[in-house]
Amino acid sequence: MKTPLLSVSLLALAAISAFSQSDRSTRPRVTATPAPPVLQRSTPATVRPNTAPVLQGGANRRPAPTPTPAAAADDDNSVIRVETNLVTMPVSVLDREGRYVGGLQQRDFQLFENGVEQKLDFFQSVEQPFTVCLLIDVSPSTQFQIDEIQNAALAFIDQLRPNDRVMVIAFDENVHFLSPPTNDRYRLRSALRNLAFGDGTGLYEAVDYVLNQQMNRIDGRKAVVLFSDGVDTTSRRATYQSTVADTEEVDTMIYTIRYDTSQDMGGYNQPQQQQRRVTIADILAGIISGGTIGNSPGGASPREYELGRRYLETISQKSGGRRFEASSNMNLNAAFSGIAEELRRQYSIGYYPDNPGKVGERKQIKIRVARQNVVVRAKNTYVVGDHASRLAGR
Repeated sequence: MKTPLLSVSLLALAAISAFSQSDRSTRPRVTATPAPPVLQRSTPATVRPNTAPVLQGGANRRPAPTPTPAAAADDDNSVIRVETNLVTMPVSVLDREGRYVGGLQQRDFQLFENGVEQKLDFFQSVEQPFTVCLLIDVSPSTQFQIDEIQNAALAFIDQLRPNDRVMVIAFDENVHFLSPPTNDRYRLRSALRNLAFGDGTGLYEAVDYVLNQQMNRIDGRKAVVLFSDGVDTTSRRATYQSTVADTEEVDTMIYTIRYDTSQDMGGYNQPQQQQRRVTIADILAGIISGGTIGNSPGGASPREYELGRRYLETISQKSGGRRFEASSNMNLNAAFSGIAEELRRQYSIGYYPDNPGKVGERKQIKIRVARQNVVVRAKNTYVVGDHASRLAGR
């Protein structure tokens, strides 16, 4: 009996020993599936996404630690102060044939503000696309010229390159927005072919609308090409003086195409003995009265037509553009080709005035180019504006 009992006891002890060893051998595998390998695999995955944007985005700016909110605010304010004083303007340099003069450098330009030479801090002479507004008079006075006006506008569209954009706006006593800025020639031609006539001529209000509600939203090179006889009969909110002031304060060039509609409207059909020469006093009287003289449709008096001619000349000259007479024998296609080339290949110059001046102060500008037999076209005056508040509000 002792032998079997001893055997059973030995077997039991062996089983207990085996179970104990088996338990010890499994514990390292359970607790040793450690996090380190997981951390080693996940660390590069979390670092790479964070570093990539820094490497890509840091190419265009100086590396710097993330600023505190107070430091960021100070930096924003300093940028606004710098932008506030910088005065920039487009400059066209043409030869006597009206062709663009290229190859000029910053050293070839001199700029004087109120007679004092200023240091040029910005210069650019690259070819750029442009945005142009075709502003078309569809009042009764131009109804006999509409075919010519449409053909002239279509001729301008033919000068476009793929990245140039044009918007179309017509006006009678109201303003009609026909096409937003686009390079779709089919859409532009359709807008021009659907011009419709109305009553009255709100020229001043149309110019005011285009400059202050459309062109001021557009960046880059921009201009207005205005087709009109220059006569206003219905504007009440905007005036001759207010729109001339607008042209001095915006960075939009205005090119005017004047159509003489006086014969079409019977403006000069008075007996010869009743006609008299239009004097400067007549023109000044029209300007003081807001530019609208008399109640005859389309501007039937010589004084009103002369005032219209003077108005178109003034806004083109003040804005740095040019005036053309559609009634002359000039080739409008060549003129539009010149306008497009002039807009596309302008020089841009800028400076920080030695005397920034006060808001509302008018500054006189003169630009000289070290090249003989050239014509320089640029604004010759500007009004100091409250640019700081405008920049801050963007």
